[in-house]
Amino acid sequence: MAAYDADSSAGGDLAYDPNFVPDSVKTFVVHLYRQIREKNVYEIHQMYEGSFNRLTDRMFRESPWPTAEAVAPYVDGDHVFCLLYREMWFRHVYARLTPTPKQRVESWDNYCSLFGVVLHGVVNMQLPNQWLWDMVDEFVYQFQSYCQYRAKLKTKTEEELQLLRHFDQAWNVYGVLNYLQALVEKSNIIQILEREKEGLEQFTAVDGYDYQGGSNVLKMLGYYSMIGLLRVHCLLGDYRTGLKCMAPIDLSQQGVYTSVIGSHISTIYHYGFANLMLRRYGDAIREFNKMLLYILKYKQYHQKSPQYDQILKKNEQMYALLAVCLSLCPQLKLVDENVSTQLKEKYNDKMTKMQRYDDEASTVYDELFSYGCPKFITPSAPVLDEPLTNYNQEAYRLQLKMFLFEVKQQQLLAGIRSFLKIYSTITVTKLAQFMDVDEATLRTILMTYKHKMHSTDNDGKIVSNADIDFYVDDDTVHVVEAKPTKRFGDYFLRQILKFEEMISELEKVQLD
Repeated sequence: MAAYDADSSAGGDLAYDPNFVPDSVKTFVVHLYRQIREKNVYEIHQMYEGSFNRLTDRMFRESPWPTAEAVAPYVDGDHVFCLLYREMWFRHVYARLTPTPKQRVESWDNYCSLFGVVLHGVVNMQLPNQWLWDMVDEFVYQFQSYCQYRAKLKTKTEEELQLLRHFDQAWNVYGVLNYLQALVEKSNIIQILEREKEGLEQFTAVDGYDYQGGSNVLKMLGYYSMIGLLRVHCLLGDYRTGLKCMAPIDLSQQGVYTSVIGSHISTIYHYGFANLMLRRYGDAIREFNKMLLYILKYKQYHQKSPQYDQILKKNEQMYALLAVCLSLCPQLKLVDENVSTQLKEKYNDKMTKMQRYDDEASTVYDELFSYGCPKFITPSAPVLDEPLTNYNQEAYRLQLKMFLFEVKQQQLLAGIRSFLKIYSTITVTKLAQFMDVDEATLRTILMTYKHKMHSTDNDGKIVSNADIDFYVDDDTVHVVEAKPTKRFGDYFLRQILKFEEMISELEKVQLD
Protein backbone atom coordinates (compact mmCIF):
# COMPACT_ATOMS: atom_id res chain seq x y z
CA MET A 1 0.00 0.00 0.00
CA ALA A 2 2.95 2.33 0.46
CA ALA A 3 4.50 4.24 -2.43
CA TYR A 4 8.14 3.58 -3.23
CA ASP A 5 11.01 5.97 -2.68
CA ALA A 6 14.44 4.53 -3.45
CA ASP A 7 16.24 7.55 -2.00
CA SER A 8 14.72 7.36 1.45
CA SER A 9 17.00 6.13 4.24
CA ALA A 10 14.62 6.42 7.21
CA GLY A 11 14.69 3.22 9.21
CA GLY A 12 16.87 1.69 6.52
CA ASP A 13 13.87 0.66 4.37
CA LEU A 14 14.28 1.62 0.69
CA ALA A 15 10.58 1.06 -0.05
CA TYR A 16 9.47 3.72 2.40
CA ASP A 17 8.04 7.07 1.28
CA PRO A 18 7.72 9.32 4.36
CA ASN A 19 5.21 11.60 2.64
CA PHE A 20 2.76 8.94 1.47
CA VAL A 21 -0.23 8.54 3.83
CA PRO A 22 -2.35 5.40 3.21
CA ASP A 23 -6.13 5.76 3.58
CA SER A 24 -6.18 3.64 6.76
CA VAL A 25 -3.63 6.00 8.37
CA LYS A 26 -5.67 9.04 7.29
CA THR A 27 -8.74 7.51 8.92
CA PHE A 28 -6.74 6.69 12.05
CA VAL A 29 -5.25 10.17 12.60
CA VAL A 30 -8.51 11.99 11.77
CA HIS A 31 -10.46 9.80 14.20
CA LEU A 32 -7.78 10.05 16.92
CA TYR A 33 -7.61 13.84 16.52
CA ARG A 34 -11.40 14.11 16.87
CA GLN A 35 -11.49 11.88 19.98
CA ILE A 36 -8.68 13.91 21.62
CA ARG A 37 -10.57 17.14 20.96
CA GLU A 38 -13.71 15.61 22.45
CA LYS A 39 -11.76 14.20 25.45
CA ASN A 40 -13.12 10.71 24.83
CA VAL A 41 -10.55 8.82 26.92
CA TYR A 42 -12.03 5.37 26.28
CA GLU A 43 -11.90 5.76 22.48
CA ILE A 44 -8.41 7.31 22.60
CA HIS A 45 -7.20 4.34 24.65
CA GLN A 46 -8.74 1.84 22.20
CA MET A 47 -7.03 3.56 19.27
CA TYR A 48 -3.71 4.02 21.06
CA GLU A 49 -3.45 0.47 22.41
CA GLY A 50 -5.38 -1.34 19.68
CA SER A 51 -5.62 0.40 16.29
CA PHE A 52 -2.09 1.81 16.31
CA ASN A 53 -0.54 -1.60 16.99
CA ARG A 54 -2.77 -3.39 14.48
CA LEU A 55 -1.87 -0.89 11.75
CA THR A 56 1.79 -1.23 12.69
CA ASP A 57 1.67 -5.03 12.39
CA ARG A 58 -0.13 -4.82 9.07
CA MET A 59 1.72 -2.00 7.32
CA PHE A 60 4.76 -0.74 9.25
CA ARG A 61 6.57 -3.79 10.58
CA GLU A 62 9.82 -2.81 8.90
CA SER A 63 9.35 0.87 8.09
CA PRO A 64 8.39 4.03 10.00
CA TRP A 65 4.92 5.53 9.93
CA PRO A 66 4.31 8.54 7.63
CA THR A 67 5.92 11.70 8.99
CA ALA A 68 4.05 14.21 11.14
CA GLU A 69 4.38 16.75 8.32
CA ALA A 70 2.58 14.33 5.97
CA VAL A 71 -0.40 13.80 8.31
CA ALA A 72 -0.61 17.44 9.51
CA PRO A 73 -3.08 18.53 6.76
CA TYR A 74 -5.58 15.91 8.00
CA VAL A 75 -5.56 17.29 11.58
CA ASP A 76 -5.80 21.02 10.79
CA GLY A 77 -2.03 21.31 11.29
CA ASP A 78 -2.63 21.09 15.06
CA HIS A 79 0.77 21.69 16.71
CA VAL A 80 0.14 19.69 19.90
CA PHE A 81 -1.36 16.72 18.03
CA CYS A 82 1.68 16.65 15.72
CA LEU A 83 3.99 16.59 18.77
CA LEU A 84 2.01 13.65 20.20
CA TYR A 85 2.08 11.88 16.82
CA ARG A 86 5.85 12.39 16.54
CA GLU A 87 6.29 10.96 20.03
CA MET A 88 4.51 7.78 18.87
CA TRP A 89 6.45 7.87 15.58
CA PHE A 90 9.85 7.87 17.32
CA ARG A 91 8.71 5.25 19.83
CA HIS A 92 7.80 2.96 16.92
CA VAL A 93 11.25 3.53 15.33
CA TYR A 94 12.98 2.60 18.62
CA ALA A 95 10.76 -0.47 19.15
CA ARG A 96 10.70 -1.97 15.64
CA LEU A 97 13.69 -0.47 13.79
CA THR A 98 17.08 1.05 14.60
CA PRO A 99 17.06 4.82 15.05
CA THR A 100 19.67 6.80 13.11
CA PRO A 101 21.89 9.21 15.09
CA LYS A 102 19.90 12.12 13.65
CA GLN A 103 16.59 10.52 14.68
CA ARG A 104 17.88 10.17 18.25
CA VAL A 105 18.55 13.91 18.38
CA GLU A 106 15.24 14.78 16.68
CA SER A 107 13.37 12.68 19.26
CA TRP A 108 15.05 14.66 22.06
CA ASP A 109 13.99 17.92 20.37
CA ASN A 110 10.42 16.61 20.09
CA TYR A 111 10.29 15.75 23.81
CA CYS A 112 11.64 19.21 24.65
CA SER A 113 8.87 20.79 22.55
CA LEU A 114 6.16 18.50 23.93
CA PHE A 115 7.12 18.97 27.59
CA GLY A 116 7.62 22.69 26.92
CA VAL A 117 3.99 22.98 25.78
CA VAL A 118 2.77 21.00 28.82
CA LEU A 119 4.85 23.08 31.25
CA HIS A 120 4.40 26.55 29.78
CA GLY A 121 1.22 26.36 27.68
CA VAL A 122 -2.41 25.52 28.31
CA VAL A 123 -3.10 21.85 27.53
CA ASN A 124 -6.81 21.19 27.62
CA MET A 125 -6.69 17.44 26.92
CA GLN A 126 -7.58 14.25 28.71
CA LEU A 127 -5.30 11.36 27.68
CA PRO A 128 -5.26 7.72 28.85
CA ASN A 129 -2.87 6.99 31.73
CA GLN A 130 -1.27 4.27 29.58
CA TRP A 131 -0.17 6.85 26.99
CA LEU A 132 1.08 9.33 29.61
CA TRP A 133 3.05 6.60 31.37
CA ASP A 134 4.53 5.46 28.05
CA MET A 135 5.68 9.04 27.37
CA VAL A 136 7.70 9.24 30.59
CA ASP A 137 8.89 5.65 30.33
CA GLU A 138 10.05 6.11 26.74
CA PHE A 139 11.70 9.44 27.57
CA VAL A 140 13.87 7.72 30.19
CA TYR A 141 14.48 4.70 27.95
CA GLN A 142 15.67 6.86 25.05
CA PHE A 143 17.97 8.77 27.41
CA GLN A 144 19.43 5.45 28.59
CA SER A 145 19.71 4.22 24.99
CA TYR A 146 21.48 7.42 23.87
CA CYS A 147 24.00 7.20 26.74
CA GLN A 148 24.79 3.61 25.74
CA TYR A 149 25.04 4.55 22.05
CA ARG A 150 27.27 7.55 22.79
CA ALA A 151 29.63 5.47 24.92
CA LYS A 152 30.44 3.01 22.09
CA LEU A 153 33.05 5.12 20.31
CA LYS A 154 35.19 2.47 18.59
CA THR A 155 32.69 1.80 15.81
CA LYS A 156 31.63 5.44 15.23
CA THR A 157 32.08 6.96 11.78
CA GLU A 158 33.48 10.46 11.37
CA GLU A 159 29.97 11.67 10.52
CA GLU A 160 28.58 10.25 13.78
CA LEU A 161 31.42 11.83 15.78
CA GLN A 162 30.68 15.20 14.16
CA LEU A 163 27.01 14.79 15.11
CA LEU A 164 27.97 14.05 18.73
CA ARG A 165 30.17 17.17 18.80
CA HIS A 166 27.51 19.36 17.23
CA PHE A 167 24.58 18.15 19.36
CA ASP A 168 26.49 17.81 22.63
CA GLN A 169 23.47 18.99 24.67
CA ALA A 170 21.11 16.32 23.28
CA TRP A 171 19.95 13.94 26.03
CA ASN A 172 22.05 15.84 28.56
CA VAL A 173 21.56 14.29 32.00
CA TYR A 174 20.77 17.67 33.59
CA GLY A 175 18.20 18.37 30.89
CA VAL A 176 16.51 15.00 31.47
CA LEU A 177 16.43 15.45 35.25
CA ASN A 178 15.27 19.07 34.94
CA TYR A 179 12.30 18.15 32.73
CA LEU A 180 11.19 15.36 35.06
CA GLN A 181 11.61 17.56 38.15
CA ALA A 182 9.84 20.49 36.44
CA LEU A 183 6.85 18.24 35.63
CA VAL A 184 6.69 17.11 39.28
CA GLU A 185 6.81 20.69 40.58
CA LYS A 186 4.53 22.37 38.02
CA SER A 187 1.88 19.66 38.41
CA ASN A 188 1.71 20.21 42.21
CA ILE A 189 1.36 16.43 42.45
CA ILE A 190 3.13 16.24 45.83
CA GLN A 191 0.64 18.71 47.30
CA ILE A 192 -2.27 16.84 45.65
CA LEU A 193 -1.15 13.55 47.28
CA GLU A 194 -0.77 15.32 50.64
CA ARG A 195 -4.26 16.79 50.35
CA GLU A 196 -5.61 13.35 49.43
CA LYS A 197 -4.22 11.92 52.69
CA GLU A 198 -6.17 14.59 54.55
CA GLY A 199 -9.36 13.75 52.65
CA LEU A 200 -9.39 17.09 50.80
CA GLU A 201 -8.73 15.78 47.30
CA GLN A 202 -9.70 12.83 45.12
CA PHE A 203 -6.84 11.49 43.03
CA THR A 204 -6.42 7.73 43.48
CA ALA A 205 -10.17 7.07 43.45
CA VAL A 206 -10.49 8.61 39.96
CA ASP A 207 -7.13 7.25 38.69
CA GLY A 208 -5.88 10.80 38.22
CA TYR A 209 -8.55 11.68 35.64
CA ASP A 210 -10.40 15.00 35.76
CA TYR A 211 -14.16 14.55 35.46
CA GLN A 212 -14.89 18.26 35.85
CA GLY A 213 -13.96 19.10 32.26
CA GLY A 214 -10.29 19.80 33.03
CA SER A 215 -7.07 18.06 31.94
CA ASN A 216 -5.17 15.18 33.49
CA VAL A 217 -2.06 15.58 31.34
CA LEU A 218 0.21 17.76 33.52
CA LYS A 219 -0.98 16.12 36.73
CA MET A 220 -0.31 12.56 35.52
CA LEU A 221 2.98 13.42 33.79
CA GLY A 222 4.08 14.90 37.14
CA TYR A 223 3.00 11.73 38.95
CA TYR A 224 4.77 9.40 36.54
CA SER A 225 7.84 11.65 36.52
CA MET A 226 8.45 10.72 40.17
CA ILE A 227 8.76 7.10 39.01
CA GLY A 228 10.89 8.27 36.07
CA LEU A 229 13.24 10.05 38.49
CA LEU A 230 13.57 6.86 40.57
CA ARG A 231 14.54 4.98 37.41
CA VAL A 232 17.06 7.61 36.24
CA HIS A 233 18.76 7.74 39.65
CA CYS A 234 18.94 3.92 39.71
CA LEU A 235 20.65 4.02 36.29
CA LEU A 236 23.11 6.55 37.71
CA GLY A 237 23.71 4.49 40.88
CA ASP A 238 22.23 7.17 43.20
CA TYR A 239 19.76 4.94 45.01
CA ARG A 240 19.08 7.13 48.05
CA THR A 241 18.05 10.11 45.91
CA GLY A 242 15.89 7.84 43.76
CA LEU A 243 13.95 6.63 46.80
CA LYS A 244 13.55 10.22 48.05
CA CYS A 245 11.93 11.13 44.72
CA MET A 246 9.41 8.32 45.28
CA ALA A 247 8.64 9.28 48.91
CA PRO A 248 5.29 11.05 48.15
CA ILE A 249 3.87 7.77 46.72
CA ASP A 250 2.80 5.34 49.45
CA LEU A 251 3.63 1.87 48.12
CA SER A 252 1.83 0.19 51.01
CA GLN A 253 -1.48 1.41 49.54
CA GLN A 254 -3.18 0.90 46.20
CA GLY A 255 -2.12 3.85 44.07
CA VAL A 256 -2.51 5.23 40.57
CA TYR A 257 0.87 3.65 39.73
CA THR A 258 -0.89 0.24 39.84
CA SER A 259 -3.49 1.19 37.19
CA VAL A 260 -0.98 0.68 34.35
CA ILE A 261 0.91 -2.63 34.48
CA GLY A 262 4.10 -1.10 33.04
CA SER A 263 4.26 1.62 35.69
CA HIS A 264 3.41 -0.89 38.44
CA ILE A 265 6.26 -3.22 37.47
CA SER A 266 8.80 -0.44 36.82
CA THR A 267 8.03 1.18 40.19
CA ILE A 268 8.46 -2.01 42.23
CA TYR A 269 11.46 -3.28 40.22
CA HIS A 270 13.47 -0.07 40.65
CA TYR A 271 12.27 0.49 44.23
CA GLY A 272 13.27 -3.07 45.15
CA PHE A 273 16.62 -2.82 43.40
CA ALA A 274 17.45 0.49 45.12
CA ASN A 275 16.65 -1.08 48.50
CA LEU A 276 18.80 -4.11 47.68
CA MET A 277 21.79 -1.86 46.94
CA LEU A 278 21.20 0.07 50.18
CA ARG A 279 21.12 -3.21 52.18
CA ARG A 280 17.44 -2.77 53.01
CA TYR A 281 16.85 -6.40 52.17
CA GLY A 282 13.56 -6.72 54.07
CA ASP A 283 11.91 -3.89 52.09
CA ALA A 284 13.25 -5.29 48.81
CA ILE A 285 11.97 -8.81 49.59
CA ARG A 286 8.52 -7.51 50.59
CA GLU A 287 8.05 -5.47 47.41
CA PHE A 288 9.47 -8.10 45.02
CA ASN A 289 7.21 -10.69 46.64
CA LYS A 290 4.09 -8.53 46.20
CA MET A 291 4.87 -7.82 42.54
CA LEU A 292 5.77 -11.40 41.67
CA LEU A 293 2.59 -12.66 43.31
CA TYR A 294 0.57 -10.11 41.31
CA ILE A 295 2.18 -11.19 38.02
CA LEU A 296 1.65 -14.85 38.91
CA LYS A 297 -2.08 -14.21 39.37
CA TYR A 298 -2.78 -11.78 36.55
CA LYS A 299 -0.21 -12.23 33.77
CA GLN A 300 -2.65 -14.24 31.64
CA TYR A 301 -4.82 -11.12 31.33
CA HIS A 302 -1.94 -9.24 29.67
CA GLN A 303 -1.00 -11.85 27.03
CA LYS A 304 -2.32 -9.69 24.18
CA SER A 305 -0.73 -6.52 25.57
CA PRO A 306 2.20 -4.96 23.66
CA GLN A 307 4.03 -4.93 27.02
CA TYR A 308 3.68 -8.70 27.61
CA ASP A 309 7.28 -9.58 26.67
CA GLN A 310 8.55 -6.81 28.93
CA ILE A 311 6.35 -8.08 31.78
CA LEU A 312 7.86 -11.58 31.46
CA LYS A 313 11.42 -10.20 31.31
CA LYS A 314 11.00 -8.03 34.41
CA ASN A 315 9.32 -11.00 36.14
CA GLU A 316 12.43 -13.16 35.56
CA GLN A 317 14.76 -10.34 36.64
CA MET A 318 12.84 -9.86 39.90
CA TYR A 319 13.04 -13.59 40.69
CA ALA A 320 16.84 -13.38 40.23
CA LEU A 321 17.06 -10.33 42.52
CA LEU A 322 14.77 -11.98 45.09
CA ALA A 323 17.10 -15.01 45.12
CA VAL A 324 20.01 -12.64 45.82
CA CYS A 325 18.12 -10.85 48.62
CA LEU A 326 17.13 -14.09 50.34
CA SER A 327 20.67 -15.43 50.11
CA LEU A 328 22.04 -12.32 51.81
CA CYS A 329 19.15 -12.04 54.28
CA PRO A 330 17.14 -15.27 54.68
CA GLN A 331 13.71 -13.78 55.46
CA LEU A 332 11.62 -16.57 53.97
CA LYS A 333 8.63 -15.67 56.13
CA LEU A 334 8.20 -12.52 53.99
CA VAL A 335 7.70 -14.59 50.82
CA ASP A 336 4.34 -16.03 49.75
CA GLU A 337 4.12 -19.79 49.37
CA ASN A 338 3.35 -19.61 45.62
CA VAL A 339 6.24 -17.22 44.93
CA SER A 340 8.54 -19.40 47.03
CA THR A 341 7.59 -22.46 44.96
CA GLN A 342 8.39 -20.64 41.71
CA LEU A 343 11.66 -19.36 43.16
CA LYS A 344 12.77 -22.87 44.17
CA GLU A 345 12.01 -24.19 40.70
CA LYS A 346 14.14 -21.49 39.11
CA TYR A 347 17.01 -20.91 41.55
CA ASN A 348 17.09 -23.57 44.29
CA ASP A 349 20.52 -24.93 43.25
CA LYS A 350 22.01 -21.47 42.85
CA MET A 351 20.67 -20.27 46.20
CA THR A 352 22.29 -23.31 47.84
CA LYS A 353 25.60 -22.40 46.19
CA MET A 354 25.31 -18.76 47.32
CA GLN A 355 25.06 -19.88 50.93
CA ARG A 356 28.55 -21.40 50.74
CA TYR A 357 30.40 -18.13 50.11
CA ASP A 358 33.29 -19.58 48.10
CA ASP A 359 34.49 -18.64 44.60
CA GLU A 360 31.61 -20.55 43.03
CA ALA A 361 29.14 -18.59 45.19
CA SER A 362 30.72 -15.33 44.04
CA THR A 363 30.28 -16.43 40.41
CA VAL A 364 26.57 -17.12 41.01
CA TYR A 365 26.09 -13.74 42.70
CA ASP A 366 27.83 -12.13 39.70
CA GLU A 367 25.56 -14.01 37.27
CA LEU A 368 22.26 -13.21 39.02
CA PHE A 369 23.16 -9.58 39.66
CA SER A 370 24.23 -9.08 36.04
CA TYR A 371 20.98 -10.61 34.82
CA GLY A 372 18.69 -8.76 37.22
CA CYS A 373 20.25 -5.28 37.36
CA PRO A 374 19.19 -2.30 35.19
CA LYS A 375 21.44 -1.12 32.32
CA PHE A 376 23.57 1.39 34.17
CA ILE A 377 24.78 4.45 32.30
CA THR A 378 27.65 6.92 32.37
CA PRO A 379 25.90 10.28 32.00
CA SER A 380 28.92 12.42 31.15
CA ALA A 381 29.66 13.32 27.53
CA PRO A 382 32.48 11.24 25.97
CA VAL A 383 35.98 12.47 25.21
CA LEU A 384 36.06 12.40 21.42
CA ASP A 385 39.84 12.45 21.06
CA GLU A 386 41.95 9.59 19.75
CA PRO A 387 42.33 6.82 20.68
CA LEU A 388 38.58 6.17 20.78
CA THR A 389 37.47 3.55 23.30
CA ASN A 390 34.19 1.97 24.36
CA TYR A 391 33.16 2.75 27.91
CA ASN A 392 29.49 1.67 27.83
CA GLN A 393 30.21 -1.12 30.37
CA GLU A 394 32.11 1.03 32.89
CA ALA A 395 29.09 2.03 35.02
CA TYR A 396 27.88 -1.60 35.14
CA ARG A 397 31.34 -2.88 36.14
CA LEU A 398 31.56 -0.31 38.93
CA GLN A 399 28.14 -1.26 40.37
CA LEU A 400 28.98 -4.99 40.06
CA LYS A 401 32.31 -4.41 41.83
CA MET A 402 30.57 -2.56 44.69
CA PHE A 403 27.95 -5.30 45.01
CA LEU A 404 30.48 -8.17 45.03
CA PHE A 405 32.57 -6.27 47.59
CA GLU A 406 29.49 -6.13 49.81
CA VAL A 407 28.92 -9.88 49.29
CA LYS A 408 32.54 -10.63 50.18
CA GLN A 409 32.20 -8.67 53.43
CA GLN A 410 29.32 -10.95 54.40
CA GLN A 411 31.13 -14.23 53.69
CA LEU A 412 31.47 -15.25 57.33
CA LEU A 413 27.97 -14.11 58.27
CA ALA A 414 26.24 -17.24 56.95
CA GLY A 415 28.33 -19.36 59.30
CA ILE A 416 27.67 -17.21 62.36
CA ARG A 417 23.96 -17.14 61.58
CA SER A 418 23.72 -20.96 61.37
CA PHE A 419 25.24 -21.28 64.87
CA LEU A 420 23.06 -18.51 66.32
CA LYS A 421 19.98 -20.33 64.97
CA ILE A 422 20.90 -23.44 66.99
CA TYR A 423 21.67 -21.84 70.38
CA SER A 424 19.71 -19.53 72.65
CA THR A 425 22.90 -18.83 74.68
CA ILE A 426 26.51 -19.70 73.92
CA THR A 427 29.82 -18.48 75.31
CA VAL A 428 32.09 -16.39 73.14
CA THR A 429 34.91 -18.93 73.66
CA LYS A 430 32.81 -21.87 72.50
CA LEU A 431 31.42 -19.98 69.49
CA ALA A 432 34.96 -18.94 68.49
CA GLN A 433 36.03 -22.60 68.58
CA PHE A 434 33.07 -23.58 66.35
CA MET A 435 33.92 -20.81 63.93
CA ASP A 436 37.63 -21.76 64.02
CA VAL A 437 38.72 -18.18 64.82
CA ASP A 438 40.13 -16.43 67.88
CA GLU A 439 37.87 -14.47 70.25
CA ALA A 440 38.95 -11.04 68.99
CA THR A 441 38.12 -12.03 65.40
CA LEU A 442 34.77 -13.46 66.52
CA ARG A 443 33.83 -10.18 68.22
CA THR A 444 34.65 -8.40 64.96
CA ILE A 445 32.46 -10.86 63.06
CA LEU A 446 29.60 -10.32 65.53
CA MET A 447 29.88 -6.55 65.11
CA THR A 448 29.95 -6.99 61.32
CA TYR A 449 26.79 -9.08 61.49
CA LYS A 450 25.08 -6.39 63.57
CA HIS A 451 26.16 -3.71 61.09
CA LYS A 452 25.29 -5.61 57.91
CA MET A 453 21.89 -6.71 59.16
CA HIS A 454 20.86 -3.13 59.98
CA SER A 455 20.20 -0.28 57.59
CA THR A 456 18.80 3.24 57.59
CA ASP A 457 15.24 3.72 56.32
CA ASN A 458 13.87 6.73 54.43
CA ASP A 459 13.16 8.54 57.70
CA GLY A 460 16.74 8.10 58.92
CA LYS A 461 15.81 5.44 61.48
CA ILE A 462 18.06 2.38 61.93
CA VAL A 463 16.05 -0.79 61.24
CA SER A 464 16.95 -4.47 61.44
CA ASN A 465 16.77 -6.81 58.44
CA ALA A 466 17.67 -9.94 60.41
CA ASP A 467 15.31 -12.70 61.50
CA ILE A 468 17.50 -13.27 64.58
CA ASP A 469 19.09 -10.78 66.97
CA PHE A 470 21.58 -11.16 69.80
CA TYR A 471 23.49 -9.31 72.49
CA VAL A 472 26.72 -10.13 74.33
CA ASP A 473 26.70 -10.01 78.14
CA ASP A 474 29.60 -11.23 80.31
CA ASP A 475 31.23 -13.16 77.47
CA THR A 476 27.96 -14.93 76.69
CA VAL A 477 26.02 -14.47 73.47
CA HIS A 478 22.25 -14.32 74.09
CA VAL A 479 20.15 -15.02 70.99
CA VAL A 480 16.69 -13.54 70.44
CA GLU A 481 14.87 -15.15 67.54
CA ALA A 482 11.81 -13.47 66.12
CA LYS A 483 8.97 -15.96 66.19
CA PRO A 484 6.94 -15.73 62.99
CA THR A 485 3.26 -15.12 63.58
CA LYS A 486 1.20 -17.93 62.16
CA ARG A 487 -1.15 -16.62 59.49
CA PHE A 488 -4.06 -19.04 59.56
CA GLY A 489 -6.22 -16.62 57.54
CA ASP A 490 -3.95 -16.87 54.49
CA TYR A 491 -4.07 -20.67 54.60
CA PHE A 492 -7.87 -20.78 54.75
CA LEU A 493 -8.20 -18.17 51.98
CA ARG A 494 -5.95 -20.21 49.69
CA GLN A 495 -7.97 -23.38 50.37
CA ILE A 496 -11.29 -21.54 49.79
CA LEU A 497 -10.01 -20.23 46.45
CA LYS A 498 -8.89 -23.72 45.42
CA PHE A 499 -12.30 -25.16 46.30
CA GLU A 500 -14.07 -22.37 44.39
CA GLU A 501 -11.94 -23.15 41.32
CA MET A 502 -12.75 -26.86 41.64
CA ILE A 503 -16.48 -26.13 41.98
CA SER A 504 -16.30 -23.83 38.96
CA GLU A 505 -14.65 -26.59 36.90
CA LEU A 506 -17.15 -29.20 38.12
CA GLU A 507 -20.08 -26.99 37.13
CA LYS A 508 -18.75 -26.94 33.54
CA VAL A 509 -18.91 -30.75 33.36
CA GLN A 510 -21.93 -31.95 31.35
CA LEU A 511 -23.43 -35.15 32.78
CA ASP A 512 -25.36 -37.47 30.45
